[in-house]
Amino acid sequence: MVTFGQSFHRVRLLEVAETVYDLLEPGGSLVLISNAVDGRPLPNGPGYPEIPRAAVRELIVAYLGEGTRQYLGPWLQGLATKFENTLMQTRFGGSRTIYAPGRSDFISDVDTVVANYYSMSYSAPRLFGDRRVEFEDDLRRLLYEHSPSGLFWDWPGDTELVIATKP
Repeated sequence: MVTFGQSFHRVRLLEVAETVYDLLEPGGSLVLISNAVDGRPLPNGPGYPEIPRAAVRELIVAYLGEGTRQYLGPWLQGLATKFENTLMQTRFGGSRTIYAPGRSDFISDVDTVVANYYSMSYSAPRLFGDRRVEFEDDLRRLLYEHSPSGLFWDWPGDTELVIATKP
């Protein structure tokens, strides 16, 4: 088995899938793992508001520009469909998708939400340059507007596994 955890969309898809196919023995699989939130049934949360992800994305784009929106495109368009279409074009000939339920009891505070966004490739602190403090102030203000307590339900989504098996 060869796995990619939230990274396959950043490679030359067809070329890498074909290389993996060559490396696998018959019955071996390429497994593409990511979190799936959009389109998944929303579990019952612990009563705190959800992280306002769309508003945070817009704030990030406002600071970093439209190139960031394009970078985020695969997440906004749904990776599984893109992966399925790609794998149909390879010798794998297709794939199947399964989901594992995500934990529904995560609670994050504002500091944790800010740190999580800074850990992402598209919103790393260095990208904000001399506007990082201004961005962080605006991000914290946005978060407190959505949750005066500073606590959020942080459902990561379900774990999506797109599996292509070599015959």
